[in-house]
Amino acid sequence: MPLDELRLARPDLVEPFTTALPGARATVLGRLWGAFAREPVPGVLGRRRDAGALVVELRRGGTLSAAESSARPFAEVPDDFAVSGPDGPISGPVELLAQLDLRTPAAERLAAELDDSVVNLALARAANAAGRGAPEDSADAEQAVVDGHPQHPCCRTRTGMSIADVLAYAPEHHPVVRLALLRVPADRWRGAGTWPRHLRDGDTVLLPLHPWQRDHVLVHHPDLAVVRETIPARPLLSMRTLVPLGALPGCHIKTALDVQVTNYRRTISPAEVADGPPLSDLVAAVVDKAGYGGSLRVLRELGGGAVCVDGQPSASLAAMVRESTECCLDAGEIAVPLTAVHATGAAVVAGDPVRWLSDFAGLILPPALTLLSMGVALEAHGQNTLVVLRDGRPVRVLYRDLDGVRVSPRRLARCGFTLPALLGTRAGDDAEALRTKLFGGLISGVFSELVDVLSRTRGADPRALWGVVAEAGRRVYAGLPEREDEAAFLGDTMPLKATIAMRLAEDPGRARWTPVPNPLASCR
Repeated sequence: MPLDELRLARPDLVEPFTTALPGARATVLGRLWGAFAREPVPGVLGRRRDAGALVVELRRGGTLSAAESSARPFAEVPDDFAVSGPDGPISGPVELLAQLDLRTPAAERLAAELDDSVVNLALARAANAAGRGAPEDSADAEQAVVDGHPQHPCCRTRTGMSIADVLAYAPEHHPVVRLALLRVPADRWRGAGTWPRHLRDGDTVLLPLHPWQRDHVLVHHPDLAVVRETIPARPLLSMRTLVPLGALPGCHIKTALDVQVTNYRRTISPAEVADGPPLSDLVAAVVDKAGYGGSLRVLRELGGGAVCVDGQPSASLAAMVRESTECCLDAGEIAVPLTAVHATGAAVVAGDPVRWLSDFAGLILPPALTLLSMGVALEAHGQNTLVVLRDGRPVRVLYRDLDGVRVSPRRLARCGFTLPALLGTRAGDDAEALRTKLFGGLISGVFSELVDVLSRTRGADPRALWGVVAEAGRRVYAGLPEREDEAAFLGDTMPLKATIAMRLAEDPGRARWTPVPNPLASCR
């Protein structure tokens, strides 16, 4: 039981955890209710509005209802939020899921994930109940995201981790994690790019290994051993990517972690290892050719590798080394993941909010939309995309994690680029898929978060905020040939990741999208 574990690991958090639990349960319930409102969820027959309430018709018969406002993205629901069901009020997300009457392994798995999310969200809020000051550095900004993904019901799911593990390794608990170093003989190493000299011992490679992975995965490989030395590091927003302290300056380390965080188990596939460095070079070259190297910087995947098990690189015994945010900062600057702007209530934002968003849109949209036209679709959601702030004002944008990028060989060739040989399935000329990749993260994610927080905390008019985003986009598209891209940017709908439909599918790792109203449509 969570309370029993917590009493052993952190007895001082028992009371604040108990206090935070109703709010955490209501938050996850509200996000699940939002998924019922807009996603193609199995078991939902239809939806209607009735005097400010959303009514969901169930395939098995009966209806569910609650305030329509509570189903909106980023809705802040009260601690006593409940959904009216056929048999009375429903106050827990697992009970709401059960109303779908789905008797599948995926539904059972999702129920466990929702319970885990509630517990870890309450734990995060309990640990941060006293609040923290303004971020002092970029790692502080990453760790300021207490609630996790701002729209996903599984915002704090960490399947496989105990309460003690979460306290020891999760960024919202502000730990220092000691990465193990695994000795990998040269004939067992499959690498790409340039591996740091500091992580070699003669012909032997030293692979940074997350301590959770050491304790739960390495035990199945008795032929491999770690050295005595460890690397202290601070976990970033994704938990499995860390800032090493006192070693590997200018680098972040992305580790494999066989833990499900929100949608995916966070291992590192052989394709991700192999494709990271060449994709880094390609995307950086396209940015430079487009002329936006000053406003958008790509944090390159410098090198990566994996241990070969039975002759094949293991996704569970792998790591990648990436350029750090500090490589792109001048004195007095801080890099903030865009979802942290939302999570901190825009505490890092200075000046007029409409002007701030206009300045930011002027930094991100010209390179992002131009790259799309040239054949590179960035997965520019709020975790991968960071804004560099100086005195609270945006001065440039950083992009990281090339694994989510999708590329069009045809569009790239038109601009004089040859696609390097890639192991993964990132290449394709489906223009709608390319647009979905970019707009699904940038519009329904980043800009929706920013408009929500700037209107809610700074009193800015949402129409004025969306207006400056649309104007920045129109200026870019005035010089680009892709009329269909522009039409989609300002279209009636925008793609939103259907997170619960994904988790209920037989293949939950495949992204699914649902169309939702596009606020930019009113700015045409």
